[in-house]
Amino acid sequence: MSDASFDTLTEFMALLAAGPQADMAAIKAATARNGQLTKPPGALGRLEDLAIWYAGWRGHAAPTLNNPQVVVFAGNHGISAQGVSAFPAEVTAQMVLNFQHGGAAINQICKTFGANLDVHALDLDKPTDDFTKGPAMSEADFIAALKTGWNAVDRSADLLVVGEMGIGNTTSAAAIACALYGGVPQDWVGRGTGVDDAGLALKARVVKEGLVANPTAAKNGLEVLRCLGGRELAAMAGAMASAREKSIPVILDGFICCAAAACLAVAHVGALDHIVAGHLSHEDAHKALLEKLGKTPLLSLGLRLGEASGGALAIGVLQAAVACHSGMATFAEAGVTDT
Repeated sequence: MSDASFDTLTEFMALLAAGPQADMAAIKAATARNGQLTKPPGALGRLEDLAIWYAGWRGHAAPTLNNPQVVVFAGNHGISAQGVSAFPAEVTAQMVLNFQHGGAAINQICKTFGANLDVHALDLDKPTDDFTKGPAMSEADFIAALKTGWNAVDRSADLLVVGEMGIGNTTSAAAIACALYGGVPQDWVGRGTGVDDAGLALKARVVKEGLVANPTAAKNGLEVLRCLGGRELAAMAGAMASAREKSIPVILDGFICCAAAACLAVAHVGALDHIVAGHLSHEDAHKALLEKLGKTPLLSLGLRLGEASGGALAIGVLQAAVACHSGMATFAEAGVTDT
């Protein structure tokens, strides 16, 4: 782990802007290697593109993927007191304990793909402020959450998946998407944990009130995240930026994770170049948000759990892509005629 080297949003923006680019020499070499492997050109489809993309960020023509890290951030939201979720706020802390005791879905998925799981609870006894009355976080609280995310990334990891747990955070994500990309709240709210029609209407009303209460947030990535987000969303954004600084590729989870990523994308063009989308979730607006981000999901399984589950499942796809790219023989090595 490494300490964040920023104390202000200006310093964080500077780090975001200074993030490394993919290694073009590695991409060129990986592309050449891909053309020599024992398969018809393009026969592995998107796996070939993924392997070359991954090689570029790891700086090696034939990389390995042996040390994936999954980080789940948990936070509580002031808006949950308005009843925007089918579950009470205390479920956040209860699920954190479940993660820590190995009883959640994400624990099983991480075991399946050999991923290391870390869980960070962010001031669960201190929910963010109700964003229908003003900003969800002060600048100091926001920076603290960004730092938690930044410091959570293991420099020795070769892949990062970030996820969240936070009752009320689908409403927060919908408010972020609406503030960044426009439309009406009904375009972005979904059933989340399973709210009924009345709950859906309530979520739309809360989003509308949040936008009115935070006029400075519109189309301003970091201000949107501070005003309408939560500590766990800010921490996910901090972790994604930290991974870029370390040239660690990232897999996005669902709608809430993508909302956090969208704030970085709006704050700095190209901030998500080291990131792929893990899956398309069952949350209605996730597809539209992925389209705004220009990300095509690796999986579409109807998931709506959160906690990094869909992103972690996609680890297996990327592992297979890298294994095929780096482990397959070339035509010359196998003694196979390639023409």
